[in-house]
Amino acid sequence: MRTEYDYRRISRGLPLLMDKGHLSIRKKISTNDDELETPTQVWTTRCNAGAVRRAGRRLLHMYDTIIAPTGLKQCQYGILSALNSRGAALPSVQELAEELVLDRSTLGQNLRPLERDNFVTLLTDPRDRRVRLIALTKLGIAKFNEAKPYWQTAQERFEEVFGAEDAAKLRSVLLSIAYNPELGKTANEGK
Repeated sequence: MRTEYDYRRISRGLPLLMDKGHLSIRKKISTNDDELETPTQVWTTRCNAGAVRRAGRRLLHMYDTIIAPTGLKQCQYGILSALNSRGAALPSVQELAEELVLDRSTLGQNLRPLERDNFVTLLTDPRDRRVRLIALTKLGIAKFNEAKPYWQTAQERFEEVFGAEDAAKLRSVLLSIAYNPELGKTANEGK
């Protein structure tokens, strides 16, 4: 018996994923329901992290390719977007790292080219000289505005392929994973 989800996969020409093995059989969309297509190789995994990483790499490649004319990577666009959405409220490096679910060193690596190109600037917090604040420059705002239509194209393309409703559900699930404090604990802390 097909589920609604299976039907949506078939209607988009995607294979039905089988529980075991690496081959998938999908029915041809035709008047003859008994006709089967040639088996298609589908890589499956029981590892949640592996599946998310594979999907993430595919999606990032698509976004990076579409955003490429601006000279930015998706991660850099995400940083500019996060800073832009804050307005005048400047985040510290630690605050932005937590918001983007990055460690500080990874954020630092992604900030360097943005700082080099004068899209962001790092300031010393006047209340605590040990804290660095990140400010979006006028050039950074212009770069964000230049890249936004490309990002929008990538968004629309994903939703066209995956479905707007499914994309919204996926975002909700992924964000609930990203910000779940229980998943950030080590095995010893969780007990």
